[in-house]
Amino acid sequence: MQRGYALHGEATSHSKAVVARVSDEDLLESIARGDRDAMRVLYARHSVRIYRFILRLTGDASLSEDLLSELFLNVWRQADAFEGKSKVSTWLLAIARFKAMSALRRRRSDEQLDEAKAAVIEDPSDDPETVFNGRQRSALVRKCLTRLAPAHRQVIDLVYYHDKSIEEVAQVVGIPANTVKTRMFYARARMAHLLAEAGVESASL
Repeated sequence: MQRGYALHGEATSHSKAVVARVSDEDLLESIARGDRDAMRVLYARHSVRIYRFILRLTGDASLSEDLLSELFLNVWRQADAFEGKSKVSTWLLAIARFKAMSALRRRRSDEQLDEAKAAVIEDPSDDPETVFNGRQRSALVRKCLTRLAPAHRQVIDLVYYHDKSIEEVAQVVGIPANTVKTRMFYARARMAHLLAEAGVESASL
């Protein structure tokens, strides 16, 4: 952080520009000191992508909103728990994954989760698709993604929707990097098969 510019208090256009350049790590330091503006900046930077990540794991928009709120409440209360061993975005995704998996386990204790009935959520944004162009193909990709095994779906999601490296995926999921590579291999093969069934031309994953 550029010292000398507070993240709280009255904000000028210049100070807003400075805040926009503050690193995530420095934002967490400010949040740990109770800086609400730093919390708003961190939320604005990461909330949408984390929400979509949770949504693709749970298939439940309402639950995903609740988990997102819970996650950032935890960050507000425990920002000093960040140890700097990974990127802040990776740390947040790891927390999000833990909360989503915990919620799904609680759901399974009440009823058997039928993944075949998981709703395919249409993403209305204009996020760049790294593999396919066009909304129709994007929708087909997301449908095929829901048919992957959860472990394979997670690694594909993190790599292609969150631009995470193999090492960062390993940190989020809590498995060795070699295991991530193995899951990616089988996930790509399965996706290629599903896409072929859906009539989508073969493309490099």
